[in-house]
Amino acid sequence: MEMSLSKKKILIIDDEEDILNLLSMVLKKEGFENIYTAEEAESGFTLFKRVNPDIILLDIMLPDEEGYEVCKKIRETSNVPILFISAKTEEIDRVLGFALGGDDYITKPFSTKEVAYRIKAHLRRSSYNDKDENKNTILNLGPFQIDEEKIEVRKNGELIELKPKEYKMFLYMARHPNQIMSKEKLCSEVWGEDYIGFDNTIMVHVRRLRERIEEDPSNPKYIINIKGLGYKFILKDE
Repeated sequence: MEMSLSKKKILIIDDEEDILNLLSMVLKKEGFENIYTAEEAESGFTLFKRVNPDIILLDIMLPDEEGYEVCKKIRETSNVPILFISAKTEEIDRVLGFALGGDDYITKPFSTKEVAYRIKAHLRRSSYNDKDENKNTILNLGPFQIDEEKIEVRKNGELIELKPKEYKMFLYMARHPNQIMSKEKLCSEVWGEDYIGFDNTIMVHVRRLRERIEEDPSNPKYIINIKGLGYKFILKDE
């Protein structure tokens, strides 16, 4: 394993001790050196604030609070990759996890080897994003200004509050103005996943993004649906 990945800090929050022990053992065999575990939401969130992990594995059904709530609190201050692990297999559970800011959703029972490889993939992607953010790039597009170093979007000078996935989606669209972007491509670029099962997730994020940047979300001016093909970010000279 690359030295940079082996030093990354992994936080696992799960109320099943056997799972904590199994994942810790497997990840150590894979070369990870800094693994932190918690069995409750409160202790897990406290550990998150103390160690500032590079990635989090988060169970949904915790004894004191749902993992969804933990995710929401983490997303108030951090873009750290969050991988939900859960026995819940319904599509609505996956959609909710992604809508709240999760980066992946792994169902129990799972392959520990697959979990390890997913962790590595997200850590590599996160490292690439960190390098990109250090370029201090500012995009000026019509009424919008995107500061990639500060991870901020402004419209006519006013700050627009976007959640991490909304920001990534808008940034990708802004980098490809007036081009049709398929749902498959959006899924690949924003979630790093295959499109299958993500249709509702993408529609939810597009709707929320419209609510934040459009004057009339029901009659969008910027993010247009191209029937049967995907979406287009319309940018005209203003």
